[in-house]
Amino acid sequence: MRRRRIHSLETHARAVQSSDQRTEKRSLSATAALTLGALGVVYGDIGTSPLYALKEVFIHGHLPIEREIILGILSMVFWTLMVIVSLKYVVLILRADNNGEGGLIAMLALASTAVEGKPRLRYTLLVVGIFGTAIFFGDGVITPAISVLSAVEGLEIAAPGLHDWIIPLTLVVLTLLFGVQRFGTGGIGKFFGPITALWFIVLALLGLPHIFRNPEVLAALSPHHALLFIWHHPHVAFVSLGAIVLCVTGAEALYADMGHFGKGPIRLAWFSAVLPALVLNYFGQGAMLLEHPEKAKNPFFEMAPQWALFPLVILATLATVIASQALISAAFSVTKQAIQLGYFPRMRWAHTSVKETGQIYVPFVNWALYVSIFFAVVLFGSSTRLAAAYGITVTTDMLITTIMTFFVIRYGWKLPLALCVFSTGFFFIIDLLFFSANFIKIKDGGWFPLLIGAAVFTLMTTWKRGRELMGERLREDAIELRSFLDAVFLSPPLRVQGTAVFLSGDKTATPNALLHNLKHNKVLHEQNLFVTVTHHQVPWVGFEDRIELESLGHDCWVVTLHFGFKNDPDVPEALKLLKGHGVKLEDMETSYFLSRDIVIPTIGSGMALWREKLFCNMHRNASAAADFLSLPTNRVVELGSKLEI
Repeated sequence: MRRRRIHSLETHARAVQSSDQRTEKRSLSATAALTLGALGVVYGDIGTSPLYALKEVFIHGHLPIEREIILGILSMVFWTLMVIVSLKYVVLILRADNNGEGGLIAMLALASTAVEGKPRLRYTLLVVGIFGTAIFFGDGVITPAISVLSAVEGLEIAAPGLHDWIIPLTLVVLTLLFGVQRFGTGGIGKFFGPITALWFIVLALLGLPHIFRNPEVLAALSPHHALLFIWHHPHVAFVSLGAIVLCVTGAEALYADMGHFGKGPIRLAWFSAVLPALVLNYFGQGAMLLEHPEKAKNPFFEMAPQWALFPLVILATLATVIASQALISAAFSVTKQAIQLGYFPRMRWAHTSVKETGQIYVPFVNWALYVSIFFAVVLFGSSTRLAAAYGITVTTDMLITTIMTFFVIRYGWKLPLALCVFSTGFFFIIDLLFFSANFIKIKDGGWFPLLIGAAVFTLMTTWKRGRELMGERLREDAIELRSFLDAVFLSPPLRVQGTAVFLSGDKTATPNALLHNLKHNKVLHEQNLFVTVTHHQVPWVGFEDRIELESLGHDCWVVTLHFGFKNDPDVPEALKLLKGHGVKLEDMETSYFLSRDIVIPTIGSGMALWREKLFCNMHRNASAAADFLSLPTNRVVELGSKLEI
């Protein structure tokens, strides 16, 4: 047997430069451009939190609006920003990159790889990571709903008579937002950074005059005010955590968008612009409440002078649309990654940019999000009621990220156990407190994103398990490829001109498409490639590592194509790399053979019958493999069979 490996993935991993090294080589102008871009994409969500975070602390009437309480709340907000965002995400989590990429799926890949020798632990981490990914879609529903609704609610301050128009206008904005997704953000995306930069400038300018009038509010920078508040009002302080955590919504975007902008620009944007603007705005709201406690109903818009209210509502709406856009784009990206890792059925997607491979549009996800958001806005009716549903998704993902980080730094980085326990344990306790404070609000709306997350989790695990069952059934009936070909060539059939590419999930088994072709057509092509597409838990696999080739003799080869979870699986493009390795491909003389199985649910040892039926529906409605693998439609032959699971 002759076996050739073109390149190894290990060589590729060693050759990839770290994102820090790339950052050092960027010019000053490039870094500035990336920093501005990070403002628009990374910080849109956390940047719009001042619209509703402090309002939700005081609006329920749990707290008397007096000096010690206001200083205690502001101190908790400030140190939440410092500990959760600055220390946890900016300092620690950004270091855990997967070949320069971030996000929960990248963290899941790192953690599962780090504990590869511990199968039970690895399985547990995979389940936890999948649940975190599922909860992200709940966040994808709540974030646009609460952000846009809270911005439009500013109309009530500017003109109380417009109250009845808040919900309709919110729905109009959201409808327009989702309606333009298919066109991509390439045309308007260049305005995201400047608009968000203007938003942060306005945040700072709104807060400064009130701080100048009541500079005593700056005393809240000291943590002792937070500690005194917790000491004297422990129960109320615990309940307040459920609203205070809203000031760090969007912190996960710091990590998720690392691959787009790099660590340096994200850190620079946070410390130079975002953090100062947020602190000035929150402290400005607090300073105003010291003087006018009656304005706690909507302190953000109450800070603005009357003449600036309508322009501020417009700017706030634009800022929340940008924040929502970033999350919608992330939902498309996460869906694509989950599909390629085998947790979602194939879906149709379209690239919306000829320059950026990461800019995609997934119609099903787009309209599923829209319907869910529309329902959330109508069901809850106000940003205050949505806030109760918001915190649970944020704190769940924060908690899961912390858990994953421990296994990465302990088993992946091999750091001392005591250091790992101390560093992640500190954040775990804080995350758990925030999670517990939001858990008690499940009946007030927290059930909604959890219901979405549970539904998505069920779909993901059902699809994954169903695919495993299909693989088991196919292997039970499979014929070993090499021995089958040896038997065929004892009395070879007619060889016809051209190349046949047989797509198969198991490179050692004879594809059903080949068996059907020989049975019905009684011919074999001049060249035969048995191609298996493999997706790895790394973001990118370069062209130099794309192909693994094994000769079976008689002009037959086993070809394994390697893709990362952010690569586009383009089979024809990858097969062009075979030139020069003994395989000659002519586009118009190459046919692609696929096996399309019809899955039939049965009562047995697989899954529960309802899950098998669910899987069968998902399998039947999945996008065609030919589209997913970028095969030319005029040269694809599909041969079907029935399969019981």
